[in-house]
Amino acid sequence: MLEKVLIANRGEIALRVLRACKELGIKTVAVHSTADRDLKHVRLADEAVCIGPPPSAQSYLNVPSIISAAELTNADGIHPGYGFLSENADFAEQVEKSGFKFIGPTAETIRLMGDKVSAKQQMKLTGVPTVPGSEGALPDDPDEILRIAREIGFPVIVKAAAGGGGRGMRVVHNEEVLLSSIQVTQSEAQAAFGSPVVYMEKFLQRPRHVEIQVLADGQGNAVHLGDRDCSLQRRHQKVIEEAPAPGIDDALRNDIGDACVRACLDMNYRGAGTFEFLFEDNAFYFIEMNTRVQVEHPVTEMISGVDIVREQLLIAGGAPLSIKQEDVSLKGHSIECRINAEDPRTFMPSPGTIKTFHAPGGHGVRVDSHVYSGYTVPPHYDSLIGKLITFADTREAALVKMRQALDELVVDGIRTNAALHRELVTDSSFMAGGVSIHYLESKLEHEH
Repeated sequence: MLEKVLIANRGEIALRVLRACKELGIKTVAVHSTADRDLKHVRLADEAVCIGPPPSAQSYLNVPSIISAAELTNADGIHPGYGFLSENADFAEQVEKSGFKFIGPTAETIRLMGDKVSAKQQMKLTGVPTVPGSEGALPDDPDEILRIAREIGFPVIVKAAAGGGGRGMRVVHNEEVLLSSIQVTQSEAQAAFGSPVVYMEKFLQRPRHVEIQVLADGQGNAVHLGDRDCSLQRRHQKVIEEAPAPGIDDALRNDIGDACVRACLDMNYRGAGTFEFLFEDNAFYFIEMNTRVQVEHPVTEMISGVDIVREQLLIAGGAPLSIKQEDVSLKGHSIECRINAEDPRTFMPSPGTIKTFHAPGGHGVRVDSHVYSGYTVPPHYDSLIGKLITFADTREAALVKMRQALDELVVDGIRTNAALHRELVTDSSFMAGGVSIHYLESKLEHEH
């Protein structure tokens, strides 16, 4: 068992990790920037270390400072949360080389899954379905490129192998503009990610975003905890997530979950992870794997009863997985709304001091948030200030609870996107279930 964990993150996920540590009797170290000394988990941690000024590059992305803080406090594990350094293979390697446990997969696994080309090749080896596309990086030969595109079928999407966050991709509808589009994407990829390598895939017209949550211990045991639907997105950022994904056949759901488990065993995966898929016409297509805990992990916790962060900590401490697949029983439905400090119409960030914060409550309502009345939201980081999660026997009942919870939520002093959520949970298409990843952006375009 780990004895002391340094939490290399901030905000709601840092508080979430701290709570799991406390329940297991693990001491905690909070690292923070000068802008974050009043964060809730900083106040609650056993020890706190300031690691630099507000800009992330000088604090939360400052590897030497984080390692030094772990040495200074005699921590034995480092939990990276999500974002920041959570999927940085060099950081994971540095943590382990410095004698600490990295609470996540090995650096080798992070590298393998961090490159979309090698990730896709790995999935093909283990029988996880992938989007039809080029076998790895595109060749230099124009004739060969055209042949691959015709085989895939237009429209195609050209993507940077090292890309992410919705950048470094371009949709091509016909042969005439294919080669010029590839050149532009290569230049963008080189500028943004330091690598010009691009690959090509079939562009799915109206897919949903469905993902599978897995846990594996690196000792030959792995389970999946069902799926989530995260199709309500804006600029590739998820807005509302739910579990399970509505309207998917149970046999299909189990097949894809089992395929993900096999993939975990095949690469000797360790920790929590998420396989992300596009889902269209009753078929799953792998797009990437996130080798960390996800923002939306609570909806899976609600329907499975499994504490994902607790499992991460136990696995990192060397314990085998505490559950087997036959122990996993998924019940009910859970929905999560991401509450951001931003204007609900323009989406401009809205930092500032929260005069009054009132969290909703009641049976089946969970709030994961680090904010409180009098807390000042700094302008330097992601605008997420909390997550509102509801759980009920049915999707309809979970939606009713969410409407109620959103009505009870009070955040005065700054703007939030709560008004957008109130609109979405009464939207007839969303209420029917199964909207595509383009639905929200197209809805917002029509309304403006």
